[in-house]
Amino acid sequence: MAIRVALIGPGNCGSLALAQLIEDPRFELTAVGVSAEAKVGTDAGELAGMDVATGIIATKGVDAALDTAPDCLVYTADGDTRMPEAMAEVMRALAAGINVVGSAPGVLQYPWGVIPDKYIDRVEDAARQGNSTIFITGVDPGFGTDLLPLAIASTCQRIEQVRTMEIADYATYDGATVMFDVMGFGNAIGDFPILFQPGVLSIAWGTAIRQLAAGLGIEVDEIRDSVEQEPAPEDFDVAVGRIAKGTVAALRFQIEGLVDGHPAIVVEHVTRLRADLRPDWAQPAHPGGSYRVEITGEPSYFVDIVPTSKNGGAPYAAILAAAGRIVNAIPAVLEAPAGISTTLSLPFVTGAGTYRTPDRALP
Repeated sequence: MAIRVALIGPGNCGSLALAQLIEDPRFELTAVGVSAEAKVGTDAGELAGMDVATGIIATKGVDAALDTAPDCLVYTADGDTRMPEAMAEVMRALAAGINVVGSAPGVLQYPWGVIPDKYIDRVEDAARQGNSTIFITGVDPGFGTDLLPLAIASTCQRIEQVRTMEIADYATYDGATVMFDVMGFGNAIGDFPILFQPGVLSIAWGTAIRQLAAGLGIEVDEIRDSVEQEPAPEDFDVAVGRIAKGTVAALRFQIEGLVDGHPAIVVEHVTRLRADLRPDWAQPAHPGGSYRVEITGEPSYFVDIVPTSKNGGAPYAAILAAAGRIVNAIPAVLEAPAGISTTLSLPFVTGAGTYRTPDRALP
């Protein structure tokens, strides 16, 4: 019997998850919830960018989607700029007995030691009430900062440091809210958006730091973060608009988990809007971007991961990978104990059920 799934938030990530839910015979789509009035009444197939009519018509908000009583809710709505609302919506689903898998709220990837216990308890209470489970993931934070480094670390005899990196060209990324409001591209140098306010990076990537530490069996004493900005040498255009000369056109930030004063776990991001900016910063393994895991130990590792897609550039392929990880985790989440599940507590999620001959691949 197919798993009944509803989806909230068919945006950059959600539309890609939606396409898999429509095409994958393991799932039966029950509803799609949207926030934009312009999307209300649109068929799910159109929202997924597919030339297919599903008969599932988008409705506003979460109520109608929850009313279809799905086995699982894929929650890919914005959780960066509306954290309280996102938390409330996933708790409503959990309390109603609906499992949740998604990309937000990001703090629920691994909340222990990152947010106050009282907020964790509220989520766990809702899950116990509905005998339901929640699993939140992405790329980074997500499988690039938990699954991949821990898999590699399992081969080491000694580890001194684990570093994960995203090295990306975001010129083709078309998410204006993320680009301008969250990351601050196009801002004056020194004008830091919310992501770079004191302590925010340490919370946003604290989940990755804490989960890696737990997987390695160590305790992080302190998390610290830093950011550098690089100005545009002249005006130029990217997917979301014009970047004016002298405004932010490249970023480098890192978050360090310290053990006895040593940066045992480091998450580093190098994000450019042009490949020629700051050549002294880390370079991607492939034009457009890559992910990297560096382990210093015995043995040491330098592993580059390059997501690609016939339908878009590296940022698109990375989001596609995040959507795939979310959808493919659904069967395991349905079998997991009630509460917050993580990469450390779920069984190994494989690509079971995803094989297709070339003529049956997604468009």
